[in-house]
Amino acid sequence: MDINFPLVLVCAVFVTGVITLIDKYFWRKHRGPDAKEPLLIDLSRSFFPVLLLVLVLRSFVVEPFKIPSSSMVPTLLVNDFILVNKFTYGIRLPVIRTKIIDVSDPQRGDVMVFFPPHDDRYFIKRVVGLPGDEIRYINNVLYINGIEMKQELVAGIPPESPKSFIMTEDFGDEGGEHLMRKQMHPGSLSRHYRMVVPEGHYFMMGDNRDNSSDSRAWGAVPEENIVGKAFAIWMHWELKSLPKFDRNGKII
Repeated sequence: MDINFPLVLVCAVFVTGVITLIDKYFWRKHRGPDAKEPLLIDLSRSFFPVLLLVLVLRSFVVEPFKIPSSSMVPTLLVNDFILVNKFTYGIRLPVIRTKIIDVSDPQRGDVMVFFPPHDDRYFIKRVVGLPGDEIRYINNVLYINGIEMKQELVAGIPPESPKSFIMTEDFGDEGGEHLMRKQMHPGSLSRHYRMVVPEGHYFMMGDNRDNSSDSRAWGAVPEENIVGKAFAIWMHWELKSLPKFDRNGKII
């Protein structure tokens, strides 16, 4: 079972804060000047400001994430560590995720972290469809509102006998170009798909189109499930090796 870290952090801030306040206004008055301060009170007073700062930064400014799967290859690789802007799409309360301040809406082409409709785990995909868009995906070619999103070949994998291809896909003025990967033979979700995105929802797809569980499998993502916009890779760290920083940079 995945640990709900935001909930743990909120609880830790609450408990250490309450202990610190009670000690300041009540317990401290009843201790003698030479009495030793209880360990719990000492730890709470020391950790409370640190935990509060971490909570504010993670909830309202920026949060780090690790990429667990290959669904966003070639844009993001397994074990990339990324930064996610938590205020681009509005300020939300931690844990309950209620939006309290509107800032802006997701744009086509954004790489976004969210909770899918069927799961309480974080997912990361690219925003492909906005509310009201008609999405069609036919034999690994994307059509938005009847317009084909042009693709250009970058490389075959492997080069001598390609089984998959790295392509650029152009969303035009609305979203620009990005890299995507497709297999020579489209998978079941890539042969013939159509959906009109409901109001207040977003259609998400992985850049590794034939190896991604996304809106083609579980539907559009409601606005209230948005977490934030992924904007930078800051480290790549494989298990049992030293961190690498050659992939650092802006996420496109």
